[in-house]
Amino acid sequence: MKILAVDYGDSRTGLAVCDPGEVLATALRPQIEEKAMAKVAARICDAAREQRAELIVIGLPRNMDGTEGARAKKSRKLGEIVGEMSGLPVRMWDERQTTITAAGILSESGTFGKKRKAILDAVSASVILENYLAWRKNHPGQQ
Repeated sequence: MKILAVDYGDSRTGLAVCDPGEVLATALRPQIEEKAMAKVAARICDAAREQRAELIVIGLPRNMDGTEGARAKKSRKLGEIVGEMSGLPVRMWDERQTTITAAGILSESGTFGKKRKAILDAVSASVILENYLAWRKNHPGQQ
């Protein structure tokens, strides 16, 4: 199944997609730089159509103790809007530490400065998707 992952942020939103075999997560470019939630949702839905996604996974920013704050509330709202607009199932996925992991990946590859800023959220989305795909392998038949 093709799955689109979303790393929603105030300034930029990153997207990633996997292949139908759910093996490889690929960051999509360019990142979404809209700020209004409705516009971000519309761009996510456009990407889902273009990629022929069957499921959308949206990163849920939880606090380190597992609680949810204002940022998680915004992400849940985005998930509701995207689900209504796209008609696709939306799964919220814990994204704790994904930006740190993505930054590490970019540091290891020597990507810094403007180049890093241009892809950090998309790489974060691919980390979210990789984590979700790993979970699915251990929980067959579940979304």
